[in-house]
This record gives sequence, C-alpha cells and structure tokens, in this order.
Amino acid sequence: MSPIKKLILTPGDPLLTVLRLTLGIIFLAHGAQLTLGLFGGHGFSASMDLFTKALHIPAPLAFIAIISEFVGGIALILGLAARPAAICIAVDMLVAMAMHAQNGLFMNWFGTQKGEGIEYHLLAIAVALPIILRDSGALSVDRLLANLAERDVHRNAIPVLP
Repeated sequence: MSPIKKLILTPGDPLLTVLRLTLGIIFLAHGAQLTLGLFGGHGFSASMDLFTKALHIPAPLAFIAIISEFVGGIALILGLAARPAAICIAVDMLVAMAMHAQNGLFMNWFGTQKGEGIEYHLLAIAVALPIILRDSGALSVDRLLANLAERDVHRNAIPVLP
C-alpha cells in the first residue's frame, strides 16, 4: 500500500466525523483570530509579536503554530489530510500545555489564578488522537479520495486467466 493511500485510508465511522468537525471548527476559529483578526483576534502581525516577543517563541515556530491552527482547522473541516492536521494541532497543544503547566489544570474562569491551566489543551489532544489513529471518518475528502483510488485499482486490474 502506498504512503499516500495509508495517509487517506479512513473508515466510514460517523463518530470520527463528529470529532473531526468539532476540532476543525474550534481550531479554524482560533486560527482565524490569529491570522485574520476575526472573532476578537488581533491578526497575524500582532499574533507573531505576541508569540515572539512576549512568549519568546522563535519566529519560525510561531509561524508554524499560527498556520497549523488556521490551515489545520480548514483541513479537518474538509477531512483532507486530517491525520497530519490533527498531528500539527496535537503538537501545538503539547507545546501550549508546557507553557501553561505552571497554572495547573483548570482554566481561569473567575480570574483567580495567574493564567490559564491545561484542561483545554488536554481535551484538544484527546479529540485529535482518534483522528490521528483512524483518520477522517465519513463525509470527508480523504474517504472520497480513498474510494476513488480503490475503484481505479479494481478498474485497472489485470484479469487472471485460468
């Protein structure tokens, strides 16, 4: 089996679709804040400044994190290369966990702690893992491409003579 086929081979599991769409919508919204300034965000330049100057993240890694959320969200919604998109988001969330670990588990709902905890990041990773392991599920471009590739294999097969 080719590496491309392994990448897009996905079961028609509707649960994977729900997880993929949920993660995709959330990260597209976060990515749109960071890249386009939508939903109360500050846009790409301000996000790069925050990541590089305030958080001391090297510029190439800051760029990758910002683009991973935006492009990864789009890819997950479409179900196109969902595994790599989910991997990028999971790695992004692992880095964010490392940066927020000193704040404990819980989010800062009431403004009583120094910063946000890691519970959001843990949930995002937990949602990304089934996508990483099993891929896009039903209603995805990956599944459509895998089905088209399978049809081509059967159509171009050499008949076996008795």
